[in-house]
Amino acid sequence: MAFARLYEQAAARKGGEAALQSLLPRIAEPGELEVFGDDRYLSEITRCIFKAGFVWRVIDNKWPGFEAAFDGFVPLYWQQVPPEVIEDLARDERIVRNLQKIRTVPENARMIVDAAREHGSFGQFLAQWSSDDQAGLLLWFKRNGSRLGGNTAQYFLRRMGWDGFVLSGDVIAALRRENLLDATPGTKKALMQAQAAFNDWHRETGLPYSHLSKILSFTVGD
Repeated sequence: MAFARLYEQAAARKGGEAALQSLLPRIAEPGELEVFGDDRYLSEITRCIFKAGFVWRVIDNKWPGFEAAFDGFVPLYWQQVPPEVIEDLARDERIVRNLQKIRTVPENARMIVDAAREHGSFGQFLAQWSSDDQAGLLLWFKRNGSRLGGNTAQYFLRRMGWDGFVLSGDVIAALRRENLLDATPGTKKALMQAQAAFNDWHRETGLPYSHLSKILSFTVGD
């Protein structure tokens, strides 16, 4: 189905094409993902995990305390951190003291270290993964990371500027409206259906996946 109709609908709802363009997410420039240190990736993954189911601005306001408490999120240290360090963090008032989420840091540090060992850095790992197989990348995160199922990995990728869709409630509603998704959200089948739709639209328009996703959401939400 031609994306032009959806683009026009989104532009009309947002006050015109210029207004719509101003709301589209930023995408990393070529080579930018490779520049970020592995510590920054672990930091942003952890931030997205703590934001899930929580008030985002509270986490953002406390983030300097997180950076201090986790000593800059160096993956090589956190992948083998002593258990007593995790126990101490569960009492640290600089952060949100959610033990289950704190325990994701060593597991995700190991994920980052393993990927970096094979590809040179975690940024290089992400940069070589094509947006036309985002579903495969999301399944990789779910398989290799901790608490990176659902939309958490999608929001992490968006924050880093990796070009991909986010299956927000509005995007899911729009895909259903267009008869492009009938699977249960969060399942592999749903990811593959969404990927197929965005691949078709990308081939049709040449627009980045992040922009296609955001524009689609504007045809539903406020």
